[in-house]
Amino acid sequence: MAAPIASNGLKGIKTIRDFDLQDKKVFLRLDLNVPLDNGKITDETRILASLPTIKYALDHGAKLILASHLGRPKGPGDKSNSLEPVGKRLSELLNIEVMLTEEPDSDATRALVNSLKKNQVILLENVRYHAGETKDAPEFAQALAPLVDVYINDAFGASHRAHATIHALPQMIKEKGIGFLIEKEIQFLDQLLVNPKKPYIAVLGGAKVSDKIAVIEKLIDIVDGFVIGGAMAYTFLKAQNISVGKSLVETEKLNYAREMIARIEARNKTLLLPVDHVVANSIKDTAGEVTSGVSIPETQLGVDIGPATIKIFGEAIKNAATVFWNGPMGIFETPSFSKGTFAIAEKLANSNAVKIVGGGDSAAAAEQSGYASKMTHISTGGGASLEYLQGDKLPGLEVLRARTK
Repeated sequence: MAAPIASNGLKGIKTIRDFDLQDKKVFLRLDLNVPLDNGKITDETRILASLPTIKYALDHGAKLILASHLGRPKGPGDKSNSLEPVGKRLSELLNIEVMLTEEPDSDATRALVNSLKKNQVILLENVRYHAGETKDAPEFAQALAPLVDVYINDAFGASHRAHATIHALPQMIKEKGIGFLIEKEIQFLDQLLVNPKKPYIAVLGGAKVSDKIAVIEKLIDIVDGFVIGGAMAYTFLKAQNISVGKSLVETEKLNYAREMIARIEARNKTLLLPVDHVVANSIKDTAGEVTSGVSIPETQLGVDIGPATIKIFGEAIKNAATVFWNGPMGIFETPSFSKGTFAIAEKLANSNAVKIVGGGDSAAAAEQSGYASKMTHISTGGGASLEYLQGDKLPGLEVLRARTK
């Protein structure tokens, strides 16, 4: 049996459906932290994910105030992190007027909120322009509180941060809950923790074992097996005295890797590691070659999984009923080293399993592979989804949970 999850899912948390929004000032905290290139949005996934909640609020007569962070601005003068392009795109997608306000705590903004007409919304400029945001400052939250009758958090990707608009502000508001995106995220992630369909495998990649330890520990008694690629696989291979050349290895995690291998075997669960690799002389190379076996020559380093490994990993995915994928299989940003990662995406796309992709690089890889639409769910929150799965309580959710006496 799976251990109970620490965060209790959505128990005691209201959703936007539970409130009368007509003529109410609805403060909607979103995660509109999209990548920008010279002021142009290069991936609007998070914007699109926010639309159902925005539309619902507007359809139910809310006076809507949208808030988000973007990047890590150095201060209010750092216009490279302005939400202006986001406001423009929201206006186009929703066919509404989006008014960007520079000073959320000003009398002018409060007056603007009260005079909002149909098909008008306010977008507060990047909340991280204010030092109080990342400090979870009550003073900043107090300045925003007059803008709020109903507080709705739909910023899953930021809910693991105790920041002012995520944590301090909702403590001051009686009517508070979540939007449709967070609701969907938690419902899908809970499928990985509570009675998942079997067989269930976790496909893990990325650079470091240390980034995944807490997730491995949480899932070891729930999954039927682990499939491990990416640079983290080299630490597991090195732990078995297999030559990995100049590949990235976390030397201080070798003992952990040995213990993990033994614990997985003791539980009669499977652990699949690469049996061949694409190798290069440097991560800056643009082409590589495939090894004949599992060993990597001393002068080379692994940059992707090889064709034999793709076949073995693919069979495991094909036979699974639930798959959680987090982390690429190689340096997929380099076309020659993307085959393994994109092959995993393809195998998942063709699988009948419940397939959930856990944020960050994995989400980007799924998008670039062209198979994103075939996934059951792609989490918009990289760090938040991992922290939730490893049993951590997310400040942005806990503050909304009704306290039982």
